[in-house]
Amino acid sequence: MTVKQRLITKKIKLAKNEVHLWSTKPQELLKEPGSDLLEEKYRLLLTDDETIKQQRYKFDKDRHDALITRAFVRDLLSYYTDVAPVDWRFEKGEKDKPEIIDPPIPLRFNISHTKDLIICVVTLTDDIGCDVENTTRNNDVLSIADRFFSSSETKELFSLPKDQQRHRFFDYWTLKESYIKAWGLGLAIPLKDFSFTINPAIKNEPNGEITLNFAKHRIDNPNIWRSWLFYPNSKHRIAISLRSSTNNQACDYSFRFFNSVPLVSCQEFTCLS
Repeated sequence: MTVKQRLITKKIKLAKNEVHLWSTKPQELLKEPGSDLLEEKYRLLLTDDETIKQQRYKFDKDRHDALITRAFVRDLLSYYTDVAPVDWRFEKGEKDKPEIIDPPIPLRFNISHTKDLIICVVTLTDDIGCDVENTTRNNDVLSIADRFFSSSETKELFSLPKDQQRHRFFDYWTLKESYIKAWGLGLAIPLKDFSFTINPAIKNEPNGEITLNFAKHRIDNPNIWRSWLFYPNSKHRIAISLRSSTNNQACDYSFRFFNSVPLVSCQEFTCLS
């Protein structure tokens, strides 16, 4: 795989039917020259309420990651419009999902974080959710799947060779998390109430065939949902789910990928096979 990168020094245009996936690596920021001064700049971006929430974390690493997450989101949103990172204000929307107060353009975003990686997806207008997981974590994934996945998902998962089951578990888990995060309702939506079907041929292909189905009692329309899987490295899995406002599943979406060091630099990168 070849990765092409270019440094971003001006405002970024976000087109309709375009999804931007941002990432940052919180532990690598500790290696930046003047990292203590940089973290102080991040603290100055937070509101009093945000600071209180960030300081509630018990461990230093968790407080650090929470600080980076908030600075990361504020900084990346400012690449789209003339609002300074310190001036963004957020509230919980009608579904308890973070939303921008009085956005100058209809930006929608969602964030997720796991060990060593924080991501954020950005679109215009459409509801969107994302999830990132560290696949090396020590979990009994088959037991989790048996408890929370739909019957069709568990049947497909357990039919795979053992060396493929863990890989497929995280495909399903991240997809399901991204769906409920797009709604903003969390586990108020039982994970058994919806099922993903994944084309076995999908391999690092953002527009691979992923379909969504619902239990009879769940009211939703599979035709307005689009979902994608990404494998950024050997230990992370990313899923994105989007509820299209156009009600047109034939609509094509394109992706752009960005990595940033908040308040320092931003690079756009393209993965080529």
